[in-house]
Amino acid sequence: MSVADVALSPIRKDRSTGYIHSRAGLCSSDSIIIYLTVAGSVIPMRVLESDSIASVKLRIQTCKGFVVKRQKLVFGGRELARNNSLVKDYGVNNGNVLHLVLRLSDLLVIVVRTTCGKEFEFYVGRHQDVGYLKRRIAKKGKGFVDLEDQELFSNGEKLAEERLIDDICKDTNAVIHLVVQKSAKVRAKPVERDVELSVVAANWNEKADEGAHERANRSGKRQVASRKPPDRDFLLEPIIANPKVELPSTVWDLIRSSLDGLDHGKPPIRSSEGTGGTYFMQDASGNKYVAVFKPIDEEPMAANNPQGLPVTSNGEGLKRGTRVGEGALREVASYILDHPKSGPRSLSSVEIGFAGVPPTFMVQCLHKGFHHPEGYECAPQNIKIGSLQMFMKNCGSCEDMGPRDFPVEEVHKISVFDIRTANADRHAGNILVSREGEEGRIVLIPIDHGYCLPENFEDCTFDWLYWPQAQQPYSAETIEYIKLLDSEQDIVLLKFYGWDLSPECARTFRISTMLLKKGTERGLTPFAIGSIMCRETLTKESVIEEIVHEAQDSMLPGMSEAAFLETVSNIMDSRLDKLMN
Repeated sequence: MSVADVALSPIRKDRSTGYIHSRAGLCSSDSIIIYLTVAGSVIPMRVLESDSIASVKLRIQTCKGFVVKRQKLVFGGRELARNNSLVKDYGVNNGNVLHLVLRLSDLLVIVVRTTCGKEFEFYVGRHQDVGYLKRRIAKKGKGFVDLEDQELFSNGEKLAEERLIDDICKDTNAVIHLVVQKSAKVRAKPVERDVELSVVAANWNEKADEGAHERANRSGKRQVASRKPPDRDFLLEPIIANPKVELPSTVWDLIRSSLDGLDHGKPPIRSSEGTGGTYFMQDASGNKYVAVFKPIDEEPMAANNPQGLPVTSNGEGLKRGTRVGEGALREVASYILDHPKSGPRSLSSVEIGFAGVPPTFMVQCLHKGFHHPEGYECAPQNIKIGSLQMFMKNCGSCEDMGPRDFPVEEVHKISVFDIRTANADRHAGNILVSREGEEGRIVLIPIDHGYCLPENFEDCTFDWLYWPQAQQPYSAETIEYIKLLDSEQDIVLLKFYGWDLSPECARTFRISTMLLKKGTERGLTPFAIGSIMCRETLTKESVIEEIVHEAQDSMLPGMSEAAFLETVSNIMDSRLDKLMN
C-alpha cells in the first residue's frame, strides 16, 4: 500500500503552472491548494469549499490514474468516507494535513501463452518468488513443463528463483518469457481485489499496550505473565479468556496449518488493502493462504500502524464511536453475534451464521515478518495480539461486479447483520463474492468488521442501501430469524467470551436491534430501516440519532438505563407509525 501526505496550504502567487484545476482557468478566493505527495513527488491541486470528496477523488483519478474506488482520504484521524459531503464539512482548512491511502492488489493474474496458442492462468501474490511461479507452471498439467526445464526471462535477463514477482511486474504490462524448448509469453495483470477473509472464533478481551506484552480483562484486570518465546523465532496460539470454552478441532487445524507455513519458512505476507496491518498466513507449501491475521497494534491510528497514518490523539478510531485497539475484538464479536438459524452461537463448532461472517478468533503471534518499527528481536514485547481470520475462496468483491445479479436473500442477510451491529464501514469492497455448486450460485461473504458495535450512530454507512434488493421486503424466513434476536442475551454472551461491552456500545447495540425488530414487524424494507440509521449528509443527523437525542432530553436525573430504553422505544414507535401513514 502507498500512503501519501496531502498538505493543504494557502495559494502562492509565485506558482503559476502545474496546478490540477477543477475548472479551466479557475482562481477563486475560497479555494486552497492541496499538495499530493506521492513517491516523493509533490502535485499541487486547487480545491474549492464547494468541492465534494467525490469530485476531489475523481480529479486525482483523472490526473494521476489512482482509481477512485481505491482511494481513501483521512483527515484529523477520520476517514473522509461520505463522497457526497463537501471538503469543508470535515473541517479541512488551510495548513491542515490529509493522508491519501491508495489500495493496490496483492495478487496478479499470470497468463502463460504457449507457441501453440494455449493459455494458462495462475493467481500469484506480488510477494511470491519466481521459484513459486515455476512450481505452479509445472503442476498445471501432467507433462506440461517440467520444473528443471524451465527458464524465465524478463527484458533479456534470466530471472533467479528467489526474485520476487512484485520486483518484476512493477509495470503491469511487463512481459516474462518462459523458455523450455519453445518460448512462450507470460503477461501479468492485477487482480481486481485480493482474496481476503476471516475465521474461527475463540475468546479474548486482551489488549496490547504500545509494544509491551500486557493483557487486561475489561471486566476485571486479569494479569497474564509474559511467556518466554520458544526456541524457534515464531509463535502462534489462541487466546482463551474463559477456560469454560473449548475450541473446536477446526480451529486447531487452522492454527497448525499456519504454524506449518511459518515452520517451512513461509512468512506472513502483508496485504496492500485496508488502512491497517493485515497479514496473509501461508500453508507449508506456500501455494495457498490459510488465514488472515490483524494485529491490534497495527490498526489504523495505532502506535505501530504500517501505513503511515498518525497515531490517535484521543483514542478514537477512523470511525466515530470506535476506539483504536478494539478492532480485533469487534471482528471476533461479529462472528459470535452472527448466529446460525438454529440459535445462539456456540464456539464449540464452526457453523457459519445467518449472514455468513467467517469464523474469527483471538490469537497471539510472533514473527519478524510483522511491522516492527523499532527493529525486531525474538522477545515477549514483540508478540502481537490480534484476530485470526479464515481465508475464504472467492471470485472478487461486490465492488468488482456490481449488485445486479446478487440474490435478494444474500443482500438481505447482510443488511440484517449491519443494521443490528450499527456497522460504520459497510462498503462494496468488504463483501466478497463466491460461487457454489455446479450452477455457480452467488453467495455473499461479509468481512472487515472492525467498525461494528460503535458507541454512537454518527458514522453508520451501508453501501447496499441503494442496491435494488434493499427495496424488497424481507422473506418470512428472515423475519422469523429477526424475531429470535435478543440483544440482552447477546451482551451476556459477549461477556462470557471475554468482551464486556462499554455502556455506550451496549446502548447502541440495544437500540439498533430494537429498530430492526420494530421495523420488520411493520413490514419495512431494508432500505427503509437502513435509511433511519444512516445520515443523508455528513452534517444532518439520522432519524435514529434524533430519536436518541429526544429521549435524552426527556430524561430526568437518576433515571435508569431501562427507563431510557423504554423512552427510546416509545419515541421510535411514534416515528415508525408516522412513517407508515
